[in-house]
Amino acid sequence: MILASVFTTNLAILVLAGFIGFVVISKVPNTLHTPLMSGTNAIHGIVLLGGLILLGLPGLDGLSKGLLVIAVAFGTINVVGGFLVTDRMLEMFKSKPKPSPKAEVEPAAKRGGAGGGAGGADGPGAGSGADGKEGGGS
Repeated sequence: MILASVFTTNLAILVLAGFIGFVVISKVPNTLHTPLMSGTNAIHGIVLLGGLILLGLPGLDGLSKGLLVIAVAFGTINVVGGFLVTDRMLEMFKSKPKPSPKAEVEPAAKRGGAGGGAGGADGPGAGSGADGKEGGGS
């Protein structure tokens, strides 16, 4: 009789916690989703640590250890997947790198323009020489 009432109480708490969690999460705006997901991943990491500590305790039967191994495996998948999804979502908020102004200046420098490079229009024999005469003739 007592076992049934403890089970019923625990089941009622589980159902109410699930309902309250659903209501709270459904009210969260999209801009807060990523920080909350990071927080829950950290909390789940603590839960994984607890599971690993329990696995190391002596005196557990085979069924308990088996269930703990399954729980730790699924928890690990959840944490890793959650961090990957969070990282991907944060990438969406990063600004794209703009092309640097250097990229526009470099072609002019290669043509021998503002940079005064060798060859090109400013190269030897193309403009005024060192003696001030036009052209490249002697």
